[in-house]
Amino acid sequence: GNCMKRCLLCHALHPASRSHCTGCGAVPAVVDGFTAYAPELAHGGGGFKATYFEKLARLEGSNFWFRVRNDLILWAMQRYAPDLTSFLEIGCGTGFVMSGIARNFPGVELSGSEIFTQGLGFAAQRLPSANLMQMDARKIPFCEEFDAIGLFDVLEHVDQDDVVLSQIHNALKPGGMLLLTVPQHGWLWSRYDDYAFHLRRYDAVTLHKKVKSAGFEIVRSSSFVSSLLPAMMVSRLLAKKTDVPYDPTSELEISSGLNRLFAKILGAELAVIKSGFNFPVGGSRIVIAKR
Repeated sequence: GNCMKRCLLCHALHPASRSHCTGCGAVPAVVDGFTAYAPELAHGGGGFKATYFEKLARLEGSNFWFRVRNDLILWAMQRYAPDLTSFLEIGCGTGFVMSGIARNFPGVELSGSEIFTQGLGFAAQRLPSANLMQMDARKIPFCEEFDAIGLFDVLEHVDQDDVVLSQIHNALKPGGMLLLTVPQHGWLWSRYDDYAFHLRRYDAVTLHKKVKSAGFEIVRSSSFVSSLLPAMMVSRLLAKKTDVPYDPTSELEISSGLNRLFAKILGAELAVIKSGFNFPVGGSRIVIAKR
C-alpha cells in the first residue's frame, strides 16, 4: 500500500518502502540486527530490566494471567477491529501476544516494537515473518499507517504517557483502533510495581481523560482481573508485612493447582465482559478507542 513513514530528524514524510528519508537522506541505525529508531536506548535505560525477558519467555505460556490477557486481547480485536490488515504492537516484549494474534489473524501484517533489542530476539524466534523494530514510543516514525495499535501493560512504564498516546493517534489510519491494557488502582501499589518499573497504576477517570485528549473516542472500557481483587489485596498486604527479600517472579511461578483455578475464575469473568458488562474495579483495565 501507500504506507508513509515520518522522518524523526526532518519530519518529512516518505514512502515506507524506502529505507532512507527522501527529505534529508537519514537512514535509521541497525542494532543487533534490528532497525533502530532510538538506538541510544536500545541497550538499557528506560523502565524495564532487560534480563526479565528471558524469564518472561519461559513463564508467559503457562501463567494464567498472561493466557487470560491474551484471550481478552484476541477477543477485543475480533470484536472491535475484525477487518484489520495491519497491526503494530508497541512494547511487544518476547512476542507472546503477537504469536497469538498471528495464529488468529493469519492474513494480518504484523509489526512489533521494543525499546530494548533484547526482547526482540525472543520475538524474532516466535515470529520470523513479523516486522520487528527498536523504537521509542514517544517518537513513532509512522503516519496513518496501521489499522490497529496495541499497547499491553506498557503505558505505565513511560514517563510521558500523553505523548505516546498522541503519537499512536498519528500512526493510526483514520478510524483505526487503539487497544490498551494497564494495571489499575493506585491502592494496589506494591513491591511488584517498584520492581517492574511501573511509574503509576491508573484510575479509569485519569486514563479516559488522557486517551480522549489524544484525540480518541472510547469505544469500550472495562476492568479485568476483578474477581481476583480480594486475593491480590491479601497478597499485597502480606508482602508489605514480611521482611523477606522480594522475588518478583513469585507472582508468575505459582502452583499449577492455583494457576488452573485462577484461569477458570478469570475465564468466567471474560465471558461476562464478552456479554457486554464492564467491571468497575479490577487489577487491570482494558480500553478500546477509535481514531
